[in-house]
Amino acid sequence: MARGRFAPDFDPDCGDVPLTTARQDIVIGRWQGLRELLRATGPDWLARGHRVRVLAQACADSSTAESWLAAEPHSADALLLRAATETARAFNLAISAGRGVPIDPNRIDAAVLTCLQAAEAYLDDPTPWVSLISVARLYPSGVRRQELARWWDQLHGRDPYSVEGHLQVLHYYSSRWHGSHGLMYDFARDAAGVAPPGCALPVLVQYARVEEYRYALDVAEGGQAAVGFGQHWSNDGAVSDVRRTWQRWISGRPESVVIPGELRDLNYLAHAACHAGLTDVAAPLLRMLGPRATRTPWSYTGDPEQQFTKWRKEFKVRG
Repeated sequence: MARGRFAPDFDPDCGDVPLTTARQDIVIGRWQGLRELLRATGPDWLARGHRVRVLAQACADSSTAESWLAAEPHSADALLLRAATETARAFNLAISAGRGVPIDPNRIDAAVLTCLQAAEAYLDDPTPWVSLISVARLYPSGVRRQELARWWDQLHGRDPYSVEGHLQVLHYYSSRWHGSHGLMYDFARDAAGVAPPGCALPVLVQYARVEEYRYALDVAEGGQAAVGFGQHWSNDGAVSDVRRTWQRWISGRPESVVIPGELRDLNYLAHAACHAGLTDVAAPLLRMLGPRATRTPWSYTGDPEQQFTKWRKEFKVRG
């Protein structure tokens, strides 16, 4: 029998089957499955954050989150999902408005308020603080430094090694939003420097490199920033960063162990290793991933399916 052509699996749930089941409830307006999913997740902050982000994006165009909150107004999980949904809606408005076009500050204020309410409902949960720092980016001038620091302290105290929490601060500090490339890289490297072995925080440096590339493309007329940018992924600093992330996070762990909440992070490191030409890092990462891909960051350097397939072929990855 002829072997079928390889096709990446861009599952938006990253292989989280219970999440897929719960998300299907949103289509028919049921919120009970969402309640059961988040109740079963409990204080697994990585899984909780991943699930809430995906559910919030799915709820953004429906009233499911509001229906749940109306039925159970004191539910911490319902408040959390409503906060994340309001955050997703605010970002969707910003995307629709176009780059650099501000949205109604009252809409941002409303999202902030829902995040603070969710944080008060479940004091140990870092997830609403992640949403809060995320939505803070949408203020035209950001938020006061003291306010951001206070929110960050609340998040960090609950989950000091949260990649998603650090990532939201990294975006806030980027040139695209309220900082600079230097500030963004300093934050990423400082976080990576204090991460214990086996922690994913070193991958923040790869996120920062992608963010710098995206910014260069966005600000150049006609997307010509890629001209002269050929060494962006393969210069000595980029190569050293990839090796450092691999050694501190992945090296020595079983290739078969990939959980849904870290799938995007692994794709970022694999993308960086491929473009840096590091066969000894890229090949095992691609084997770990198998067909499991996330559209970003591959979509930033071409068609994501073609990119992912090309690099697997380049590094002779089977299976």
